[in-house]
Amino acid sequence: MRRGKSKKVPKLRLGRVLVVEDDSILALSIETALLDAGATEVVICPSIAMTMDALEQGPAEAIVLDVHLADRDDGWAIAELVDLIGPKPPRIVFSTGAPQDIPPEIAEMGPIFEKPYDPARLVEVLASDKEGLFDRLRNVIS
Repeated sequence: MRRGKSKKVPKLRLGRVLVVEDDSILALSIETALLDAGATEVVICPSIAMTMDALEQGPAEAIVLDVHLADRDDGWAIAELVDLIGPKPPRIVFSTGAPQDIPPEIAEMGPIFEKPYDPARLVEVLASDKEGLFDRLRNVIS
């Protein structure tokens, strides 16, 4: 008897992850995918103000960042800010319906997921040990 391959959910080696997203359904989907994959804590931040509060409460290992939020249209400013945090800033993943709006120098800071996307794909990228150019290229060709 042949067994079918079951889809294995990659296990994350992440602690605290901030999900900066004002679409509550997408935020909850991302939260569920991250927690199911082993993230120890997921904090949903629907605004820049809440994101700043969450960053003040403690470090994040990764930030999933919607660049167009209800309170600000330049959410990538958070990416610029966290890039200055300590010797090991949080890993940035952009989540947007308009990737062309992200300034090129900011877009280089992490992979970009164009909405709509499968949160499981985002988990795969965060679970990988590879960062930077290869992740961005994989997102472009997949």
